[in-house]
Amino acid sequence: MIICHCQRISDRDINAAIDWMRASDPSTIITPGKIYRALGKRADCGGCMPLFLSTMKANTNLKVPAELTGLRTTAQMEGQADEGRRKGN
Repeated sequence: MIICHCQRISDRDINAAIDWMRASDPSTIITPGKIYRALGKRADCGGCMPLFLSTMKANTNLKVPAELTGLRTTAQMEGQADEGRRKGN
């Protein structure tokens, strides 16, 4: 199925890129930008992004690696709600 008409990206292309990235580096976090780069393409209008993301989420290799889950806990994030910004923002 065609996911992105602008760049001619199909669901098979997305799944192949995810599988390739996971096989080459099991600890990588896979993003839409990385998939576009792996395919040698660039996002154009963004109209395909909801379908692109749902196709990504359907792939079983997309999950976050176990060693990277839970790195930030809520206790660590307390008091950091402002992300270090000044109050005048």
